[in-house]
Amino acid sequence: MKINGQAYRTIWVAQDGWRVGVIDQTKLPFRFETVTLGSAEQAAEAIRSMVVRGAPLIGATAAYGVALAMRVEATDEALEAALALLGATRPTAVNLHWALARMNAHLAPLAPDQRMAAAYEEAAAICDEDVALCRSIGEHGLGVIREIAAKKTAGERINLLTHCNAGWLATVDWGTALAPIYLAHDAGIPIHVWVDETRPRNQGAALTAYELGAHGVPHTVISDNAGGHLMQRGEVDMVIVGTDRTTATGDVANKIGTYLKALAAHDNGVPFYVALPSPTIDWRLRDGLSDIPIEERSAREVTHLAGLGENGEVGAFRVVAPGSGAANPAFDVTPARLVTGLITERGVAPASAEGLANLFPDLARGATE
Repeated sequence: MKINGQAYRTIWVAQDGWRVGVIDQTKLPFRFETVTLGSAEQAAEAIRSMVVRGAPLIGATAAYGVALAMRVEATDEALEAALALLGATRPTAVNLHWALARMNAHLAPLAPDQRMAAAYEEAAAICDEDVALCRSIGEHGLGVIREIAAKKTAGERINLLTHCNAGWLATVDWGTALAPIYLAHDAGIPIHVWVDETRPRNQGAALTAYELGAHGVPHTVISDNAGGHLMQRGEVDMVIVGTDRTTATGDVANKIGTYLKALAAHDNGVPFYVALPSPTIDWRLRDGLSDIPIEERSAREVTHLAGLGENGEVGAFRVVAPGSGAANPAFDVTPARLVTGLITERGVAPASAEGLANLFPDLARGATE
């Protein structure tokens, strides 16, 4: 994707050939700044502090974190320590653990003097594959949008609603839930996106709106509680979101508030789609409510809002009464019964064990062997 006419991925190897550059997403949308990571510890902190976020990008950053560790020391003990450090950063996004397991499988059989170069190559391969997966998700999702467009009069606007940020900032490029939207817009389909603000970190208002605006996609930011009202009024044709972990049975964990949108969509007959690459499927899990760990983040994210003050400075502003505590579960689980379909790089699958197994027989079979 492009920022001010310059093409960017969300993660890259710096000009020195070994450090890793990322976009500091905590500064968006008011400032576009990049950060250079020079150690596994810095990569872990970037994931933990949400300088990078989004399940696929977290996995890519962790992979490069392993490469940075191998540059310092490539013994078995150093590899194990890097995997443990990076694996402890965030609990819900399965791509993190998928990427670390893949790096370990690739590096562990090698001699220590071969591991650094191999780690950088494998991390780059993970990034390139993510771009290809997301582009394919976009093409399959475009098919769904075309089906909706075919039921409308020529030129009539299609209203999509999304929650949190599942665009190119959450991946290496293209995004998951936003990839079909970009392709539909580029194809000349008249679309408009209702963008949930997505409290408490406001990834929708800050990141999704930033992306859509940069690409020229018509959109409107709404409060999180407005979606049901718009669905009741017939102003939403389709809900499309991403996910940080999907069970083998089609339950999906996504940013807190997604479940409520799924309930509203179900009540109003609005199709509810989830876009995801296959590494986001956790084939070991069957019951999302009991098996998916839900990250509990700092109460400060609820009690304070980040924003641009009238003086032009970015700061944090308390919005909760002094002395009141706050709880901050970062994700919720939407049961498969509320999901119309899962848009993947191989096509659209029913949100069920059979649907996923039919689309990914190799992966489903491998998980049980």
